[in-house]
Amino acid sequence: MASFIPGLVHTPVTPFTRDYRVDYDLYRKIVQFHLRNGAEALAVQMHAGESVSLSDLEQRKLIELVVTQVNGRVPVIAHVSDSGTAIAVARAHHAEKVGAAAIVATTPYYWTPPPSMLIEHFAQIGSTVTVPFFVYYSPEELPGVKLGTDTVMTLIKQLPNFAGVVDASLDWQFMINIVSNAWRVRPEFQLLSGTEYMVSAGAVGATSMFSSLAGVAPKLVRQLYDICRSEKYFDARAPQEALAELRQIIMRAGPAGLKGAMRAMGRDCGETRPPLDPLPAAGAQKLTAALDAFAPLRNEPRGW
Repeated sequence: MASFIPGLVHTPVTPFTRDYRVDYDLYRKIVQFHLRNGAEALAVQMHAGESVSLSDLEQRKLIELVVTQVNGRVPVIAHVSDSGTAIAVARAHHAEKVGAAAIVATTPYYWTPPPSMLIEHFAQIGSTVTVPFFVYYSPEELPGVKLGTDTVMTLIKQLPNFAGVVDASLDWQFMINIVSNAWRVRPEFQLLSGTEYMVSAGAVGATSMFSSLAGVAPKLVRQLYDICRSEKYFDARAPQEALAELRQIIMRAGPAGLKGAMRAMGRDCGETRPPLDPLPAAGAQKLTAALDAFAPLRNEPRGW
């Protein structure tokens, strides 16, 4: 199959109304913001988009909405993960049917299957579609299941559309092991950075990057990505450190920090959906003050 390189992938949040319904009109506005501000692809709905708090119907409707709105301007990558293999398979089938350019799945939530069943889980998801299939590895978020080189190599042998690993582990040894082994049998296999820590991933060979912070600082994210793609990693140090600091500022605000930061930048995307805690007024004020004092954000877009 032809190589599909996602590039700079923005991962939009999901806006909710005060009674916790998905605000589809506001979501269209969010998607348009990302399209205007450097997204080369969109991945929906990733964990930054509170995917595990969405019903199956909501997830399907959001994929359909994005594919229709984007209308071919950038590729749409559908996140199809679930604890149940059959559910993830059905989501993958639906995503391809409505026009997603690729699918991505994480290790199963809650369950901790042995390696043989993890391979079976991914094999069933990937084999139900013909579009590129990516595995997202985030051991900090999902610590129960480890993705090893043997698993990746087995999936490469079984799935002709297994296109790459989106890595959020920040584990140099893991990334090096993956690419050094995978490229021997599938030269077009890709390593993608699952976070904005692009310098280390890029040095190993990452071609693309998933970014949730693009909803807050799209210019800074774009700058880091472009510098890393030109392999000028020394020059990338300043934007990399700025984004690392921005991530820490947002994380200190708690689960609602990302939406709180977007609101502070003039883009209100609603609250988090339970069981995630909303950002209290005092926390919002503290976050806004920290972002206002953060010099790298001064050239970023305010408002929509």
